[in-house]
Amino acid sequence: MNTDLVRFTLSFSGELADEQRIEMYDVSQALIGFQRSLALTTHLVLNQEIITQAPSLKGAVIHALPPTEGRWKINTVVVLTGLYGLTTLDNTSPLGHLVFSLYDYVVSESLGVHVDLNKSLGELYEEAQKNKQPLPEIKQHQADSLIEKCNTAMHEMHRPIYKSETASRADVLAAIGSQKLSINVPFTLDSWGYIHETRTSDKQELLIGRVSSYNSNTFKGRIYVEKFGRPVSFELSKEVRDQKTIELITTSLQTNALRMYSENKGLVYFLAYSRTSRSGQLKSLLITQISENPINHQA
Repeated sequence: MNTDLVRFTLSFSGELADEQRIEMYDVSQALIGFQRSLALTTHLVLNQEIITQAPSLKGAVIHALPPTEGRWKINTVVVLTGLYGLTTLDNTSPLGHLVFSLYDYVVSESLGVHVDLNKSLGELYEEAQKNKQPLPEIKQHQADSLIEKCNTAMHEMHRPIYKSETASRADVLAAIGSQKLSINVPFTLDSWGYIHETRTSDKQELLIGRVSSYNSNTFKGRIYVEKFGRPVSFELSKEVRDQKTIELITTSLQTNALRMYSENKGLVYFLAYSRTSRSGQLKSLLITQISENPINHQA
């Protein structure tokens, strides 16, 4: 039995889009990016794994719906193609909310707005547990890896805005049953600039933090930096991709996951170059030195 899980709408506004016109090639690429990002997000929720090809989506399909009057937009629906675990028509709502919350995280973080994943998903898990409705657990490192895999898709969703300029803004809306939801971060020329351009600082900075996620294949992850009060993406420079550094990273990750904050356990000191957007917004850190002990550094 097929079940509608969640409906998403991608709408463009401004410029010709307000007249329900938009450059065809640009919007076709935007829709491919939209479909890819939805497929990868849905697959992670349903199958607990990251895929790289949208056609590999299992357990669901994404259908396009007929256009409606108003601004230029495409309506889609994510459809479960069979029973997911114990999921029935009565309890697809939490699963739909999980897909939406994860997609909200991917879009927001990709466009430079921080979202506390543990907080947004924690409420869903608590409610599901209370109602005895099992939900798959999405881990921080999985969500962060998903962001990386959706980077090109997020870029292409901006195409009508930065290329043909037949639109100036795009918004993603969602519906789960009768409930209307929206991703509060719009696609604009500014958000495209955030994705498109990266500038590296001339000087390194000494920082302190705890690792919150790490991918051993890409040497990338996220680290909660005390100075910024939030997790920041990082990449290890080629000079520090050694076994000692990896062990230090994974130890910090483990203690952080277990909330072992006593006696500064899991705390790391590191030197890094800042990678920022054109407007100066911090995007990530390139770590060149890291230690469990304070580092002497002359600014």
